[in-house]
Amino acid sequence: MPWRAACARKNSPARRAAAVAENGAPLPGEFALIARHFRRLAGPGALALSDDAALLDPPAGRHLVLAADAMVAGVHFLPEDPPETVGRKLLRVNLSDLAAMGAAPLGYLMTTALPRDLPADWLGRFVDGLALDQAEFGLSVLGGDTVSTPGPVSLSLTILGTVAPGAALRRGGARPGDDLWVSGSIGDGALGLRVLQGRLADDSAGHLAGRYRLPRPRLALGQALAGLARAAMDVSDGLVQDLGHLCRAAGCGAVLQAAAVPLSPAARALVAADPALLALCLTGGDDYELLFAAAPEAATRVEQHAAAAGVAVTRIGRFEPGAAEVTVLDAAHLPMAMPQGGWSHF
Repeated sequence: MPWRAACARKNSPARRAAAVAENGAPLPGEFALIARHFRRLAGPGALALSDDAALLDPPAGRHLVLAADAMVAGVHFLPEDPPETVGRKLLRVNLSDLAAMGAAPLGYLMTTALPRDLPADWLGRFVDGLALDQAEFGLSVLGGDTVSTPGPVSLSLTILGTVAPGAALRRGGARPGDDLWVSGSIGDGALGLRVLQGRLADDSAGHLAGRYRLPRPRLALGQALAGLARAAMDVSDGLVQDLGHLCRAAGCGAVLQAAAVPLSPAARALVAADPALLALCLTGGDDYELLFAAAPEAATRVEQHAAAAGVAVTRIGRFEPGAAEVTVLDAAHLPMAMPQGGWSHF
């Protein structure tokens, strides 16, 4: 099946039982779970999640784009986060990878590893969140796997998208002299996590916590940047660290003007009260905004295309010749020391 239950294998008793179930007998537990929760997410290519694999016809004249991300409770989301937002965040962080390539979404595969003692309504609420975002972003599930685990909830999603030949945005390609741009605002995700952990007070009516739980994949902007951006990626592990990835891919350095980095009103208020939080905004991650390079002469067109996509963009620095290093300057144009570069996955 495109969606496999933990015990479902060819010629296994569960597989034979599933065949009988198609003729009216009760479904085994794992298959009942799939039918009850996941089948409503399936699109045409998923074959109702009842076969060994999905069948998919990519749009003519388009290249496939594939990406994958995993999330583990206690690492990438809080165990007490609402299941609806967990499902939506899982999908959105993967959609953000498509946005960084300038791609449009097509479908996804998902694996869930769930503890047996998970609350009875958790999975249904998780799927409710996925259904909301499937409708918003125009894609559906193609298949996956469901297993049990003695550990925390562990989730993995593989996203499929398409892009016109030659139009994909890549990390490499920035040139010395190019402007450095970022979309939206930076720092809300990192600050929102600390709000949810009780380490910061949030007077923004939940804005910061909401940005941590529900990233905003910039799909329209990514597609609008085709032919304008020379390099791009999404900011997931911290602005400074991810900018370093662009520098290494291009073989040049970059200067980041900290005072130019766009902050939301909620983040700006916290930084004004505690200036040390600016470093957290620059390195904390969970922003899922687009970071990209463009030639100086393209600045007006970048702003016009971003406005048409409904996303604010800000120039925050410039790529420079030299070693693939990031220099962060404060409001007085003096180098800032960063307590850490960004999020590490290990």
